[in-house]
Amino acid sequence: PDVVLMTSVHPVFDTRIFHKMAVSLANSGRSVTLVAPHDKDTHVNGVDVVAVTKRRGRVSRFLLTSWQVALKAYATGAPVCHFHDPELMPAGILLKLLGRKIVFDVHEDLPQQIGTKTWIPKVLRVPIARVSALAEWVTARCVDRIVAATPPIADRFPQHKTVIVQNYPILGELQSESGSRPRDANSSWRTVCYVGGVGKVRGAVEMVRALEHLDDARMLLAGPFETAATEAEVRAMAGWKNVDYRGVVDRQGVREILAQSRVGLVVLHPEPNYIVSQPIKMFEYMSAGLPVIASDFALWRKTIADAGAGLLVDPLDPKAIADAIEWIFSHEEEAGVMGQRGKRAVQEVYNWQKEEAKLLAMYDELKPE
Repeated sequence: PDVVLMTSVHPVFDTRIFHKMAVSLANSGRSVTLVAPHDKDTHVNGVDVVAVTKRRGRVSRFLLTSWQVALKAYATGAPVCHFHDPELMPAGILLKLLGRKIVFDVHEDLPQQIGTKTWIPKVLRVPIARVSALAEWVTARCVDRIVAATPPIADRFPQHKTVIVQNYPILGELQSESGSRPRDANSSWRTVCYVGGVGKVRGAVEMVRALEHLDDARMLLAGPFETAATEAEVRAMAGWKNVDYRGVVDRQGVREILAQSRVGLVVLHPEPNYIVSQPIKMFEYMSAGLPVIASDFALWRKTIADAGAGLLVDPLDPKAIADAIEWIFSHEEEAGVMGQRGKRAVQEVYNWQKEEAKLLAMYDELKPE
């Protein structure tokens, strides 16, 4: 193949890795292989998938899966290896020493993210964050290119080798068949949605508590719970009776949820990593014509308020979230205009097609001599 994409953490059909990057590279005429945890080798949408063993434990994943990914990537003979997980940094450096061109794809601000990891004892978070920052610094100086998912992430790496490829929606992918909002007024009249990882710092508790302040409202919720404790806590809350939990859904499932909703929620807590993030769910809501209720962060304010695409709230205040939801419910015409503004902003600015051009240009520069 011309390029091998590598992940030891993400599911094989991860939206950014597979549906966007791998498929875009394949559609450009390149031969593409993806090495990822999966049940078997397969070929989908022009991409060869090479499976590695799925492992649950973090230690076994780091010690075994990451090196299995590296060995299988090397065995493909691809001149360019593009890896997507911090735990693959040592493997990326080794592959560089073995003569491959290496692309380091940085999805998150890892040192900041470590501060939110509840499974890491608090006393260890600062030392681990410092070690991870050092590991990134070393890796950045060894690889050929760095792909940053947001501008703040890019600011942490050498400018001359860093390309910003943001995780914006694919145009038309999540739009309902009718092309308008809402598709089914009866089912979506007082329905909100949240799609993504479900955890405390992602606003799970506040979203369910907000339902306690609303009459006849329901929330369509989809995504994996980050911990069993969080799931147990929110299921025990009074507002859970108004939650329709769909579990982990595929892209068609996401589209159906958006088509059945009036407004999308993205009320992440003001953690350092989230304040400078650009969550894909926010742009996917906009792409489907949904108004957005989002945390009032400066970066998000620029996106949501400047486009007139929704409302900004204190993410730690369930009543403020509920009031914003009720405003959307009771101002149908204005909310519809917000949704259309957001959709237009995605069509003009925040879409994968524009980011794809930057990805392909970077790969043109990496052609073997």
